Amino acid sequence: MRAVICRDQQLRVGDLDLPTPATGQMLVQVLRCGICGSDLHARQHCGHWGDLMRRSGYDGFVKPGQEVVFGHEICAEVVEHGLGCDKKIKPGTVVCAVPVLRNGTTIEMLGFSAQASGGYAEHMLLQESMMMPVPNGLSPDLAALTEPMAVALHAVNRGELKQRDVAIVIGCGPVGLAVICVLKARGIKTIIASDFSAGRRVLAAKCGADIVLDPAKDSPFANWKAMGHIGELSGALELAVGTREKLGKLPLPWWHTWRLAEAFGAKPPRPVIFECVGVPGLLQNVIDGAPMFSRVVVVGVCMQSDTLEPAIAINKEIDLRFVLGYTPLEFRDTLHMIADGKLNCAPLITGTVGLNGVEQAFTALGDPEQHAKILIAPATSIPLHNVNTPNDSNRITSGPMA
Repeated sequence: MRAVICRDQQLRVGDLDLPTPATGQMLVQVLRCGICGSDLHARQHCGHWGDLMRRSGYDGFVKPGQEVVFGHEICAEVVEHGLGCDKKIKPGTVVCAVPVLRNGTTIEMLGFSAQASGGYAEHMLLQESMMMPVPNGLSPDLAALTEPMAVALHAVNRGELKQRDVAIVIGCGPVGLAVICVLKARGIKTIIASDFSAGRRVLAAKCGADIVLDPAKDSPFANWKAMGHIGELSGALELAVGTREKLGKLPLPWWHTWRLAEAFGAKPPRPVIFECVGVPGLLQNVIDGAPMFSRVVVVGVCMQSDTLEPAIAINKEIDLRFVLGYTPLEFRDTLHMIADGKLNCAPLITGTVGLNGVEQAFTALGDPEQHAKILIAPATSIPLHNVNTPNDSNRITSGPMA
């Protein structure tokens, strides 16, 4: 079978033996596979990333000198069952799968391990227990977005938003755009997106952002008063003292009224901020600008050392949450949300390419004005074909928050 093989930062298209499914595994033909930003990073920095993974307790990440076939955003067709499969999913079924593979007692990460080849290939192995049939005749293009959209769903779930909450998305690359799509599907009333790239701002509007900002001109935190937030510690002090004074004038003991109000959800409004960039210094920048009581969900992956001033976050009582991946249930829910038309993620797809064009696609993804998500169609030989390219002529809401 043909596959794109990476070794020591070099990509080449080569022939590999057709893999044989082990117990509980299934052989599939890859229909589509998304190129993820993590694939680009793993190509250049697998040694550093592998060290971080080992420090986190996973030793299976590809090491310098090893060959790996990337690809974990997969839609495929079942070809053959291995031993021990329950065979409920029949050959010919189109599936998506959580990208992990059980090798004995070890769980490997598909596309990031020399022992678990990914979807930059005509065929690959998937774990039967992690596979899910694609419902409603959903196209392979959209089905392949299940994995990155599941990452976004998990991040939004960790944000614990209510519909009336203001969501602020910092960074409108593929991760930020996916978060915007999920927020829109959840019915969040106010979604603010911020990115330096004009092309990405166009895509953010297409994905459902209500307000799109260029941070070089406008801060996403500038109009906290209009959004009903408390911007400074002095405002929080006034809220505490003022509330106590007002409750003291009521006939009931003030502490009973306070507890009753909290039980019914009477708490200061706060935005939920999704940091989707992952570069040193940005998290502190968010903490500096965020209103009081903000919840910050860190979705962007920063792999370098960073510096924070905890006292600022403490003074603002900022809730800081880090996220990774998703659960199998969130993956399944994402697939069905897309198939049922409840989650519109089509704007993310900006290109398709065959295996021979993957090197070109890696280069193209370095231009934020042109591409967000490029899909690989392994059975084809097409060069990079642009679709849904950002266009500044599209109408977007920009400028300061009203």
